[in-house]
Amino acid sequence: MEETTPMQPEQNEELQNNAQETVVETIVEEPNTDNQPEEETVAAPEEAPAAEETTEKTEPVAEEPQETPETQEAEEPVAEEQPSVEPTVDVNSLDREGLLAALQELMKEEIQAIKGRATALRAHFNELNKEVQKKAFETFLAEGGNKDEYEAQNDSVAETFYRLYDQYRERRQKFLADLEVQKQKNYEAKQALIEELRTLIDSEEEQVRTALDRFNAIQDRWKAIGDVPREKMNDLWQSYHFQIEQFFAKLKINRELRELDQKHNLEQKIALCEKAEELIVEPSITKAFKELQDLRAQWKEIGPVPAEQNEEIWQRFQNAAAQIDERRKEYYEQRKEEFDNNLLAKQALIEKAEALTAEHPETTRQWNDLTAALDELLKVWKTIGPVPREQNEEIWTKFKGMIDRHYAEKKEYFSAIRDEQESNYQKKIELCLKAEAVAQREDWKKATEELLQLQEEWKNIGATSRKVSEKVWQRFRGACDTFFTKKSEFFKERRTSESENLAKKEAILAELKGHEWGENREENLEAIKDFQRRWAEVGFVPMHDKERLQQEFRGEINRIFEQLKISAREAEETAYRERLRNVGGDAKKFIGSEKQELLEKIEKLRADLNLWENNLGFFASSKQADLLKQEFEKKMQGARQQIALLQAKLRILNESEKAEQEKEEKKDAE
Repeated sequence: MEETTPMQPEQNEELQNNAQETVVETIVEEPNTDNQPEEETVAAPEEAPAAEETTEKTEPVAEEPQETPETQEAEEPVAEEQPSVEPTVDVNSLDREGLLAALQELMKEEIQAIKGRATALRAHFNELNKEVQKKAFETFLAEGGNKDEYEAQNDSVAETFYRLYDQYRERRQKFLADLEVQKQKNYEAKQALIEELRTLIDSEEEQVRTALDRFNAIQDRWKAIGDVPREKMNDLWQSYHFQIEQFFAKLKINRELRELDQKHNLEQKIALCEKAEELIVEPSITKAFKELQDLRAQWKEIGPVPAEQNEEIWQRFQNAAAQIDERRKEYYEQRKEEFDNNLLAKQALIEKAEALTAEHPETTRQWNDLTAALDELLKVWKTIGPVPREQNEEIWTKFKGMIDRHYAEKKEYFSAIRDEQESNYQKKIELCLKAEAVAQREDWKKATEELLQLQEEWKNIGATSRKVSEKVWQRFRGACDTFFTKKSEFFKERRTSESENLAKKEAILAELKGHEWGENREENLEAIKDFQRRWAEVGFVPMHDKERLQQEFRGEINRIFEQLKISAREAEETAYRERLRNVGGDAKKFIGSEKQELLEKIEKLRADLNLWENNLGFFASSKQADLLKQEFEKKMQGARQQIALLQAKLRILNESEKAEQEKEEKKDAE
């Protein structure tokens, strides 16, 4: 072995202590929280953001150990929790489909980095899904279902979301299980390093530098190994530091090496001070504080520096850390003030909503105006930041409750309006059908009256849906326009031909007056019929000439009948035929109505005739009775003649009906 200069006892002890300060490692392991069972989260109210904690414990700054015997003892490791910097997700702006898509994207990331966001997505999805199931339950009841028989079921969106969330939990449980396995492996690896360190201590190492290099290599490997099970951490730490103490007790490192290590430690701590000072101007206070915690952990792992610079370097680091801590404190105080102001602003919105919903709207416009006002309040609400966590759910539930009640009442109101509009629509469709039927008729006077009555009924019917209002109105108006256009054209043509018809009838009347009548009765009747037919075939004449011409023509016909000794019955039949020819519009309908009227008259006359015949048998033979009998005989004779005339008219109607039928058959055949 290489010879070394003997040391005095005091020098030997000082060298051991200083060497310990150089390489003693303070291990800071992250607390093992991942293996704790997850708790079910309560769904946060819709839209309301989670309020941040306004106070947080600040880790005390590690102090530089002094060169005293007390500081040479190994400190017990303390597990410190690092603040999370997991990104946040704005769940309040997403519906259920959006939350599902967000969870699908989240599952592509590392499982240990998504716990907070996955929990937030599930909490908000629970709330939205409850609303969907509530509406499904209300629909079930509205359709007549029994609430005791109702079974809530998730739809496809909810089933997919919860199935995916179960996959997340399975992956996380596997991650935690694997983490425990890795911690056990880390424990075994560190046990092996302790054995290797013990072997190094027991070996007869000739060169101090070689032994120290091996020792430093063991320390580097120790640092590179991750966490170990929490319950084994303290014993492992004690064993490790016991071996370190044994190592330095054996090596007796010289002062020059100690000074070299302290110089190296000083360089490392200066670098940490510079990084800490850079964090003072870091925009993100959360990022600055997290990195400061990392720097503090590194500071603890670096050994002592030269005594004359120990206090200076320590104060430099402490000053930078204190400024960051102060910024963080101010940040959370400012956040608390903002939360309080946000609370006041949202309470003002609640009061405004209460005032708006105090009066119940009575018209559609009032309902829409109120909806617009509440929607505007909701937009303003969403622009206001978070409030203190303890008031968050309460004020959101109150505000959202008023809006939900408004929309429920509005839905009920407009449902009644839609029912009424649907009823009005059906009534207007019926009027359209009637108007379209009237528009095809040519009995102008009666059809006009009916159409005007339909228009009056239309005015008295309430409103219909905007989607069909214009369409149904155009249909009704189209039918009316069709009728009145056709009527206008008809009377326009009629007025054009009336002058010509007047001249024709004047000519027929002059011809009738100048006609020479012979002795043949049948020829005379046929001539009269021909005049009447030609007269009837001529169309309308001006209204102010109509009555004059008709009276003059009828008077001339009656004069001829009287001149030619033609019976009243024959004249009546001839006049009836003329009237029948002059029927306008629906001749078939007129014939049917006329036949019914004639049959009723014949039936009545026959009943009267039977009554008079029976009454004759009751008259006694006297002068007065004979006068009454003659009167009854006269009535009976008149009734028989009237029956004969009505029967003749009935035959004429039958002939006309047959002619009309043949005309229709011929038309169909063509």
